[in-house]
Amino acid sequence: MTAPIDLTLFTGWVPFAQLPNADVPTGPGVYVIVRPTDEPPSFLDVSPAGHFKGKDPTVPVSELQALWVPGTRIVYIGKASLGGSGRRGLRKRLDEFRRSGAGEPVGHTGGRRIWQLADHAELLVGWRVTDDADAPKIETEMISQFRAHYGARPFANMRN
Repeated sequence: MTAPIDLTLFTGWVPFAQLPNADVPTGPGVYVIVRPTDEPPSFLDVSPAGHFKGKDPTVPVSELQALWVPGTRIVYIGKASLGGSGRRGLRKRLDEFRRSGAGEPVGHTGGRRIWQLADHAELLVGWRVTDDADAPKIETEMISQFRAHYGARPFANMRN
């Protein structure tokens, strides 16, 4: 069976820690986060992610185990629109995601489950530039393709 998402359309493929020094585009787009192994994951009991608005991002390990999607390395699919100011985009969105995982109280609660993967430092981020109006449509389409293939959303996606 072929993969539902063509990862060759994405570039980057850097660990979160390298994002500040990576050539992440400033424009809109979609991104994918993958584990570089097929081994079953281990989960941390407590999330190291930041507590945005005082909310603990920790998810019970039993829930994480139930949400795990075997047979894929894709753990999250996201989008980055330019926003009302026109200054958001991939670089800013992925930086918020990285900073949240590093413990800063940043507003990026989508995907927060990835930070409880014991190997979250090994996760790779790939991105694809799109038109601003297309980013949400492409993200929804990618998640739909994933669901059709695996019968569930990617592990850390909480909606769509």
